[in-house]
Amino acid sequence: MRSARRDTVALAGGSALSGLLAYLLFVLTTRSLGAEQAAPVSVLWSYWAFAAAAFTFPAQHWIARAALTRQGEGEVRQALPGLTAVVAAASGLLGGLAWLARDALFGRDDAWFPVLFALLGLGSAVIGVVRGALTARGRLVEVGLSLVAENGLRCIAVGALVLAGNRDPVAYGVALTAGHLVAGLWPSALRFARTSTSTSTRGRGPAGFLAGAGLGQLLAQTVLTGGPILLALAGGARVEVTALFAALALYRAPYILALGVVPQLTVAVTRLVVAEDDAAVRRLLRVVALGGTVTVAAAALLGALVGPALLVAVFGDGVLLGAGESAALAVGCGLAVTNLVTMVVALAEGAASEVAWTWVASVLLAAAAFWASGGLDPTWRTVTAFLVAEVVALLGLLAGALRARA
Repeated sequence: MRSARRDTVALAGGSALSGLLAYLLFVLTTRSLGAEQAAPVSVLWSYWAFAAAAFTFPAQHWIARAALTRQGEGEVRQALPGLTAVVAAASGLLGGLAWLARDALFGRDDAWFPVLFALLGLGSAVIGVVRGALTARGRLVEVGLSLVAENGLRCIAVGALVLAGNRDPVAYGVALTAGHLVAGLWPSALRFARTSTSTSTRGRGPAGFLAGAGLGQLLAQTVLTGGPILLALAGGARVEVTALFAALALYRAPYILALGVVPQLTVAVTRLVVAEDDAAVRRLLRVVALGGTVTVAAAALLGALVGPALLVAVFGDGVLLGAGESAALAVGCGLAVTNLVTMVVALAEGAASEVAWTWVASVLLAAAAFWASGGLDPTWRTVTAFLVAEVVALLGLLAGALRARA
């Protein structure tokens, strides 16, 4: 019990501190370069979030799960060369596309940022492998340390650039990409045993699992963070876009903490799956559903009563949001936490394709809701689409987990 509590504190604390360091990194970059010069770094920063969803999360989850099920670390060792080739090809392709669109994306005609684009994808996969291995081996405190070390190294590098008076955006892009070098602090996590540790055969091959988990998490991240872009496209005023961005940044803080604890949850749920403890898994899903209901109710109340004033207190007088909009956004972020936990359960059951299709359906239905609500205020249209996506995802993920269990 004490060990579990220590792991939880390390993971949640590491996630929170990593988030603060990321905020510090962004502040240092924008203040040093200025808004215009920092633009290409901001694009690289945005891609980093999606690369983490597409590469880091699936690799970490699959390795932790595979090492505890199927053929153990031997399966991981056997699959890594092929998966490395796929990740390298995907990263190279994305880097090539970034090079073709370099003027629009980065406002530059050199190859520096497209190269960094490709390297960021590779680094995201490598750090996912390291954290997956550490998770599978029960070294969860070190997983928490890796979260802090990654952004800590970036902050050190950017701080050195600021002190040296360097105003080259490329140098700041290199500093952002260099954060993944902390993977070298755990060289043993890049080596996997040849022997098997389990005879369970539940689940599917790595390629299908990684594709499903990657697409699902990528779409989940897009739903959670893409509201301001959708609002801007819908004709929302700049002040409305800023208010929506600020509210999502504030209300998804519990999601970021929950994301940090995912490795511990992955291990716990996978062990239940390996033991084929159907009753425990169903009981866990009932707890998740009940906890999600309580979370959503609390989020609605706090979002309506406290949210608008809290936004002004944190971000300034110009960041205004109505009580209804604030409550709806808080509910959506509360649902996102529940969906994250449910997705971990579904992936532990091997339901990667169900996870992917669920998020595809949620995005399509959210788009339909956005189109059908054309008569509403742009902010409300965006919030409605966000809520529809999260509700559909919750129902689909619960159904997928139960179907896989059956």
